[in-house]
Amino acid sequence: MYIWVKPGADAIGMTKYDRLLHILNLLRCRRNLNAGMLAVECGVHERSIYRDIIALSEANIPIYYDNGYKLASDSFLPPLNFDLEEYLCIRMVIESSPLNETLKYREILQKVRAKVEARLPETVRKESRFTPPTTHLDIPVSHEQDKCERFHGLIEKAAENHRCLKLTYSSIQSGLSERVVEPYFIIFRGRAFYFVAYCHSRREFRTFRHDRVENVELTDDVFVKRSDITPDSYFENSWLIYSGEPVKVVVRFSGTAARVVSMGYHHAEETIRQTGDDEVEYAVVTRGIEEIQRWILGFGSEAEVIEPSELRENLCLIGRYLDSTYHKSQA
Repeated sequence: MYIWVKPGADAIGMTKYDRLLHILNLLRCRRNLNAGMLAVECGVHERSIYRDIIALSEANIPIYYDNGYKLASDSFLPPLNFDLEEYLCIRMVIESSPLNETLKYREILQKVRAKVEARLPETVRKESRFTPPTTHLDIPVSHEQDKCERFHGLIEKAAENHRCLKLTYSSIQSGLSERVVEPYFIIFRGRAFYFVAYCHSRREFRTFRHDRVENVELTDDVFVKRSDITPDSYFENSWLIYSGEPVKVVVRFSGTAARVVSMGYHHAEETIRQTGDDEVEYAVVTRGIEEIQRWILGFGSEAEVIEPSELRENLCLIGRYLDSTYHKSQA
């Protein structure tokens, strides 16, 4: 299976030395690659590939053309001591990573896979050709890939170098606004990439979703990172993304919902207690109620909120609204 890269990767940062090594790895693990295919893989024009092939030949690396470029010998690349299961596991992780949705890491993962495949023991390479994959990871993403590709690298650079960012951000609550933020880290949670940053205008830490960023500029302002803000500490007790004050939620589930809840794991701070036939009491301490509210709604009438009262009232209002909407549609 080929992993194609958009033309232009060379301009982003692949040096000629990196490209020559990448070509060698590709030629060792793939067959019948012509100049056009190699150009797409490396993100350069075909004429650059022709120059690279000449440079490799002048370095006494035996390359010949026979229905595609080939290596006459690969003894200069010692094999990695992977067995078949280890290789298939590495390949699955690379292919399924959400980082493939970012331009920077898609190119890095492509090079990693090529290097691994180029140095596999011959026995593993032969076995892998006749071993169909039986385990698949399908990690869905819901972000807009174009924005993720445009901004991921710049946001990451700002976080690494402790540089402030000027954002134009489209918030669900407040709409479009300009902010100056101090980015701490990028994280993939749920189905999208987010970054956590201290917002100067809100004077608190906020979670920003990549594809809601309309524009971003790297400023010259430098900030000092707080050591207590980490992915683990920031999202501790969060249901998924949202934060807020810790709140205890207690829900009584019945019927099919009770069986579903009992058989799954949903939160690190949850407890589930059997209270009757096909009935359980679910308790959890989570930060904020918005996300858990959506989860509870999915169980319909088989879920009854015991506490907090705010969550119970919210769901009652939603229920009355849905009921009135249904009756209007039937009138």
